[in-house]
Amino acid sequence: MNRRLFLRTGSVASLGLTTSGLTLFDKSAPVTDLKVNKLQDNFELDEITIDELQQKMQTGQTTSVAITNLYLKRIASIDKAGPKLNAVIEINKDAINIAASLDKERKAGKIRGPLHGIPVLIKDNINTGDGMMTTAGAFAMQGNVASADAFIIERLREAGAVLLGKTNLSEWANFRSSKSTSGWSSRGGQTKCPYIIDRNPSGSSAGSGAAAAANLCAIAIGTETDGSIVSPSSINGLVGIKPTVGLWSRSGIIPISATQDTAGPMGRTVKDAAILLGALTGIDNKDAITAQSEGKLKKDYTKFLDADSLKGKRIGIEKMHLKGNESVTSLLKQAIELMTKLGAIIVEIDLLKGIYELGEAEFTVLQYEFKDGVNKYLAASNGKMKSLQDVIAFNKQNESKSMPYFKQETLISSEAKGNLETKEYTDALAKSLGSRTIITNLMKEHQLDAISGVTNGLACCIDLINGDYDTGFSFSTPAAMAGFPHITVPMGFVHELPIGISFFGEAYSEPTLVGITYAYEQASKKRKKPGFKVDLLG
Repeated sequence: MNRRLFLRTGSVASLGLTTSGLTLFDKSAPVTDLKVNKLQDNFELDEITIDELQQKMQTGQTTSVAITNLYLKRIASIDKAGPKLNAVIEINKDAINIAASLDKERKAGKIRGPLHGIPVLIKDNINTGDGMMTTAGAFAMQGNVASADAFIIERLREAGAVLLGKTNLSEWANFRSSKSTSGWSSRGGQTKCPYIIDRNPSGSSAGSGAAAAANLCAIAIGTETDGSIVSPSSINGLVGIKPTVGLWSRSGIIPISATQDTAGPMGRTVKDAAILLGALTGIDNKDAITAQSEGKLKKDYTKFLDADSLKGKRIGIEKMHLKGNESVTSLLKQAIELMTKLGAIIVEIDLLKGIYELGEAEFTVLQYEFKDGVNKYLAASNGKMKSLQDVIAFNKQNESKSMPYFKQETLISSEAKGNLETKEYTDALAKSLGSRTIITNLMKEHQLDAISGVTNGLACCIDLINGDYDTGFSFSTPAAMAGFPHITVPMGFVHELPIGISFFGEAYSEPTLVGITYAYEQASKKRKKPGFKVDLLG
């Protein structure tokens, strides 16, 4: 989750979301060690798409083993050495073997689909039954090796993807402290933004964002409770899709909120993200909410990629985002002008004020659901921590390693909550879910196909002493609270820092949103690869 969203809404929350396996980084390495020159980056697979990789493998120009090796070397040179992004927390020791088996299938004429042989990185709060740890970045969770894959990882393997490794994140998906620094975990250290290294890549899917942006993988998976896919996607110049809650299963993922949690794709193009989105949908009997997707999910969202998709669409633009940082609002106005040229009808709306009034209710819901969900996850896990109380006690006993910069007041406040039958929880849930009615009524009133605005502010500086600070704008909360789908696409740059534009709509409106974002992306072409600069002046 993105803690800065709660600075804006007035809540005190902080959010964003192995001994076997290979841990790459020294978490004690100083963040201030940034004396590197701008990287001369000539990586063979820079900005390559899934389609292009498939074409190269199909024509025999390369293999999945060769592609996987290139990404592993890239991780070693860019992530571990060089700028040391700290995006990857663990490498899958089976990655090459997986790639080799998929090459063998290809040679025999079996192609599983567009992800066959494609290397993917996933966030370290998602279970894999392959010996890699699942820790949510927490030192307390070292040794937690899942006995089975999460449902979406089962689907990922069935689709033929190569599970390359796991990415760093804001510890406990940024649900640990009100003074946290996004992208930092006690297990993995601080992840950095590949555009300007002293900038924060945003949380909690910081590692997935930095990795996909820096071409450490073909595509990545993040998770979101409120902002943790779309915010790091925006800040790292990516397309991020937060699906409707229930489109992707959450079983086997360390939870924050049963109401708001979802995993989703983070990639360099809308098409790549759409490919991954369809591959991982499905009804899972271990996650009851996925039953709601029956008859609504699609196995292929690429069929909605139409460069004319904005024609005739009514797009609601958040009024509050037309004011503020002049450089950012200028980009938004340019985006509006482009959408108008593409045939969209622009309607100014006022959504955020009403949504922000629900912020305290949202945080109350998250505390209750975090306690309930984490206790259930830990009780069934193979690690030493069996309850939230165990984690809190471990952190206190190992404060120098677990909490060197900020503490655990959010864990403590969550532990103090009651069960899910408590009146405070049920009242807060009803209020928080009022966001659905607000959005639905607004869209109906103005006959909107989607709502749009600036995804979030520009990347802040990494500050482990004071934590994150608000850089203006944010647009994840409405769709997050409602459980509605949300897609961010690169909108442009301010002082070489990326910023995204958001589009969201009602539940299961992914086909419409994929079309709209593809049309905008194809007309704007704002994505560009990172430069690994030391700072704004470097």
